Amino acid sequence: MAYGRYLGAVEDRIRRSLDEARAVFERAAEGDAARQVAEIARRIVRCWRSGGVVYACGNGGSMAEAMHFAEECTGRYLLDRDPLPAVALSDPTHFTCAANDYGFESIFERMIRAIGRPGDALLALSTSGRSENVVRAADAAKARGMVVLGLLGGDGGPLLTRCDAWFLPEAVGSARIQELHLWAVHAILDAAERELFPTAG
Repeated sequence: MAYGRYLGAVEDRIRRSLDEARAVFERAAEGDAARQVAEIARRIVRCWRSGGVVYACGNGGSMAEAMHFAEECTGRYLLDRDPLPAVALSDPTHFTCAANDYGFESIFERMIRAIGRPGDALLALSTSGRSENVVRAADAAKARGMVVLGLLGGDGGPLLTRCDAWFLPEAVGSARIQELHLWAVHAILDAAERELFPTAG
C-alpha cells in the first residue's frame, strides 16, 4: 500500500474512533452520568472530612486509572492545596506474594483486610463489574465498615450489588468505558478540591 493510502486509512480509522468517543460522551452528558459521579464525589468528600482514606483498585487499564486517581489526590489535580489521603492498591511485591500463596483473586482483598478501617472508602474500577479480585475486595471492604464506590461497565455485574454509589456509563467496549472512567476520576477530583479547599488557587 502506498504511503498516502496507508495514511488516509489510518486517519479514517482515527476519525471513526473520535466519532465513537464523541457519541459516548454525548450520551453521558444527556443521561445520568453527572448525578452518579456527583454522588461518588459526595461520599469521597465525606470520607476525607471524617479522617478516612480512599483506596482504589482495578486490573490492567483500570489499575492505571486507580493509580492516576491516587496520585492526583496525594499530589494535585487543579488546585494548589494540601494532599488528600488516597492509596492505589498496586504493590507488585504484595501481588506476587498473595497470588502465589492464595490465588490472584485474593490480591486486593488481603490488602483491604490488612489496612482498611471503618470510615475508609474503596473506589473499585472494573469495565465489566465481574473481576473476581475486585468483587472480593468490595466484600472485604463492606465487612470492614468501608464505603464501596464503583466505576463500572456493562450491566455492572456482581460488583454493582456491592456498591453504595456507582457510575455505570452507557458504553460498549473497555476502551470507551475507560475513557469515561477517566473523565469521572477528574470530575470527582475537581468537585472534591473545590469543596474541601474553596480558597485554594
